[in-house]
Amino acid sequence: MSAQAADAAPRRERIWRTLQSVMDPEIPVVNVVELGIVRHVRTGEDGRMRVGLTPTYSGCPATEAIERAVRAALNHAGLDDVALETVLWPAWSSEWLSESGRRKLEAFGIAIEPRAGGAPACPRCASGNVERVAEFSSTPCKAHYRCRTCLEPFDTFKCL
Repeated sequence: MSAQAADAAPRRERIWRTLQSVMDPEIPVVNVVELGIVRHVRTGEDGRMRVGLTPTYSGCPATEAIERAVRAALNHAGLDDVALETVLWPAWSSEWLSESGRRKLEAFGIAIEPRAGGAPACPRCASGNVERVAEFSSTPCKAHYRCRTCLEPFDTFKCL
């Protein structure tokens, strides 16, 4: 490992820790790392550290708010020279949610659609007897369901 790479490692870890403090503005129980929208923290060809961010949905209205929050957190941590990059390919996938993020979303009442298709289980009672009420919910990346067992409504992240 070169001396430059060795010097970059603690800085990279500091950036990751800082990013873990940035909560999603629409779902404030998960941070941007748990949500899986931080694609990378790496050194660019110019030697500058770069953070790649992928929106959860094309045209997501929270994208700019997230970028501002990330920039503010980095600046507050004295990391104001870190560049932000928007990464559109590959598109965000619900598979990028961390396990802790999935648990927090479910505790908050948001299910995750199964990867193989089909309906999600109710995050409140775990019943599979659910119906989709609307293709879109409070945000374009979520759909709205109702549990036929406990009769509670819930959102689900679409498996993208």
